[in-house]
Amino acid sequence: MKDGGNAGVVGNEMREEVRMRFRARWLLPIWLMLILGNAGCGYNDIQALDEETNAAWSEVLNQYQRRADLIPNLVETVKGYAAHERETLESVTQARSQVAGIKATPELINDPAAFKKFQESQAQLSSALSRLLAVAEAYPDLKANENFRDLQSQLEGTENRIVVARKRYIDKIAAYNKLVRFFPTSLTAKYLLHVDVKPNFTVADEKAVSQPPAVKF
Repeated sequence: MKDGGNAGVVGNEMREEVRMRFRARWLLPIWLMLILGNAGCGYNDIQALDEETNAAWSEVLNQYQRRADLIPNLVETVKGYAAHERETLESVTQARSQVAGIKATPELINDPAAFKKFQESQAQLSSALSRLLAVAEAYPDLKANENFRDLQSQLEGTENRIVVARKRYIDKIAAYNKLVRFFPTSLTAKYLLHVDVKPNFTVADEKAVSQPPAVKF
């Protein structure tokens, strides 16, 4: 009798577990439908901001690419007047190569580790550029060179556009992450869209980029 009683208890527990699983299987779709029916579910808002963050990121990449495209001519111009500044010239070339070696795809902004690596490589390039431009102080003929001055002007404009593009990206990411993290839109993000917060530029990195390489003499 005792064994029969235990078997009955186990049987009841198994039936209850089956009922709970069955209930959960049907409740989840109903729950999701209720969320979607709520104006505050945020489905469309999350999708829209995702597109906007991707567009903002593309503009950041465009401006970084513009800067990278200016570097070979800048290096060659400086080399014509200061060929013995080999270490400085090589550091810029190497930093540019490291940047080029990172595949800055749209998916990169969903990968914190890859995004951090991208930040670091761009920061190294900015630092190398600053050292290269400082070299011109010791070469009056270089500073007076028309090609060099034109490159200076283009670089200055590009650095300013980088700052603007990054600021727009930062604002879009802040809005997106807020939507993804705050209730009730966090439920839509987690259970329906399966998305998470996106990485953003660090505070330390923002201090560095807010002071672009000096290009005026």
